[in-house]
Amino acid sequence: MSVARALRLVTGGPERRAIEAGEVDAVIDPANGRVLLLPEAKRALSSTGGEAANRLLAALPRQDYQRLLAELELVALAYGEVLYEPGERIRHVYFPNDAIVSLLTVVQDKALEVGLVGREGMAGISLALGAERAQERALVQGTGSALRMKAASFHEALEHCVPLRRELHRYAYTKLIEARQTAACTRFHGVEERLARWLLMTHDRVRADRLQFTHEFLADMLGVRRAGVTRAASALQRLRVIDYRRGDIRILDRKGLEAAACVCYGVVKALAR
Repeated sequence: MSVARALRLVTGGPERRAIEAGEVDAVIDPANGRVLLLPEAKRALSSTGGEAANRLLAALPRQDYQRLLAELELVALAYGEVLYEPGERIRHVYFPNDAIVSLLTVVQDKALEVGLVGREGMAGISLALGAERAQERALVQGTGSALRMKAASFHEALEHCVPLRRELHRYAYTKLIEARQTAACTRFHGVEERLARWLLMTHDRVRADRLQFTHEFLADMLGVRRAGVTRAASALQRLRVIDYRRGDIRILDRKGLEAAACVCYGVVKALAR
């Protein structure tokens, strides 16, 4: 977003002077509530010392990543935002920096999480495999930034950048295994173990000990009733590995939480290394 556009969104003199002086990182568009990052903030979030914050992009040779930068747009993703729905044409792919995206399989009016995407990967991976339409819902679970690329530009980059193609194929394989493991986990493991696994996977991506999720949200992610989430969270709290109050979750003992989780967490984590 340009400074000129930011100035059009504010009315007060002090706010205008702060933007012009470079003291403001972002403004909120009153028309839609979106957080709009100013250029300096965009550069700070998208890279550190010229290196990508997203690990998939960071794995590329520096010159290949630099060539992609012209087609990458830094965007702010808000909690609850839907990037695409099943059956919709995928118009953009997203490489999260610090945002988190849940991939949900939708059956009638119910949805079950089958994958998480954070700084390690990309939302819209089916485009790399030749599928133009989404088969799942991509829901922003954690507010943050991501680098976005248009589908047409992404196809062109795949054609000309062998390292990008290689990294995406490797990543697509890990998401396939993760989805299979999640299906087995949902069938064979208890809610307490699954909640511990889910919290660990989220913790890996946000790098913060404090998470904010309601009972309703956790129930949807795990495909269980709210009462099941309450019992599972209470059990983990009795183990003193988490503290859970009114949707505010604090991880107290990471090692203890790993011990409480099912083996599926270790299987999926090993693939991401």
